[in-house]
Amino acid sequence: MAVSFRLVLFLVHGAGLAAAALIVTAAPAAEVFSMKIERVISPGGIEAWLVQSDANPLIAMRFAFRGGASQDPPDKEGLAYFISAMMDEGAGELDAIAFQEREQALAMRMNFDASRDVMLGSVQTLSANKDQVFDLLRLALTQPRFDQDSLERVRAQILAGLKFDENDPGTVASLAWDRLAFQNHPYGRPIKGTMASIAAITPDDLKDYAARVFARDKLVISVVGDIDAGALGKALDHVFGALPLKSTLAPVAEANPPFGPTREIIEMDVPQSVAQFGHRGIARKDDDFIAAYVLNYIIGGGGFSSRLMEEVREKRGLAYSVHSNLFPFQHGPVFIGNVATKNEAVGQSLDVIESELRRVAAQGPTEQELADAKSYLTGAYALRFESSSSIANQLLWIQIEDLGIDYVNQRNELLEAVTLEDIKGVAGRLIEADRLITTIVGRPVAAKTNAAPG
Repeated sequence: MAVSFRLVLFLVHGAGLAAAALIVTAAPAAEVFSMKIERVISPGGIEAWLVQSDANPLIAMRFAFRGGASQDPPDKEGLAYFISAMMDEGAGELDAIAFQEREQALAMRMNFDASRDVMLGSVQTLSANKDQVFDLLRLALTQPRFDQDSLERVRAQILAGLKFDENDPGTVASLAWDRLAFQNHPYGRPIKGTMASIAAITPDDLKDYAARVFARDKLVISVVGDIDAGALGKALDHVFGALPLKSTLAPVAEANPPFGPTREIIEMDVPQSVAQFGHRGIARKDDDFIAAYVLNYIIGGGGFSSRLMEEVREKRGLAYSVHSNLFPFQHGPVFIGNVATKNEAVGQSLDVIESELRRVAAQGPTEQELADAKSYLTGAYALRFESSSSIANQLLWIQIEDLGIDYVNQRNELLEAVTLEDIKGVAGRLIEADRLITTIVGRPVAAKTNAAPG
């Protein structure tokens, strides 16, 4: 099956800090191109989405295994993150040095990363080198070495990063928020692990994770570039065909983050405090998600044009930045905001934020705010498709979120269909300004704490 659509990349005019806005205009068009998304099924039954283009002799592949950090055992937090850093540390007969020298000789890029719900992988290569690059990727996925010397080197790097994170207020606030919001759920564990859990991970732990998670039934793939469907089908079987057909994922319960009010202060000797606030959100497949997405842009996702930025920074000068976002995690979506300000202004900043959220929940936005949000969000969408790698990334996440191969065609139509009534309805459903979970890191003045509800 193939889906065709046209994307227009509009000129973007930065209005400057004084105007505090980013404007996307509809004319003149900077670039117009056509793109066909083709569903490719390999002879062995492995599926990928392909956008074929011979404009450049390059290929970008993105893939993901469902599971991610949620598959870390309770006493092995950070295992998925650890394995993501080990995937180019040798495979098959190639030790770490030989493997990485091979990568450099092929002028390729290979990266892995762990999120809560998926283990992500990417490869970029010259099309002339694709066979050798795909063979190296096959080795990494099917015959990883996990040698002890490589493991210890990577362990030391992760531990150094964790030590650095201990002194980063934003990271500390985020980890504390996850702990309060998700409690004993896997989402409440740090993706990067802890000093103790990382120190305890062994090569057998890495092998066990790979055996359980790297399987074909939980695999999604997108490919963009100079390769046709026939060649891609053969490559899919070569790279992924030897993986187990079925994964053995541990079941993950629904998180159902509790509502507050809950406020925790973590003392850190820094001149500026960082706060994270939020509560449960809305699932990606929920009928109201698109309306909630537009609403979040108006509240705090729209940069200098957002309500929170206007009230907290522009009118009162309380903070340099404040923003919000929707995170539709598979087992526990959340609505989260962040603000950083001087210690003396934390309490007032949070009061203003809660007041504005309360007002939005009760009244909703204005017609003009809705029109401006839809204009920006629809116009800016094409900017996500500027390169082969960005196109592959967009298509991968459309697959991960199970939105359908025609979603790119439908997305702006769904946004345009959002009405003021829709926005007001989801505002009343989503926003609970008096029930926020809030974490503050620093030495805040006049910021009250609340005990967690029983």
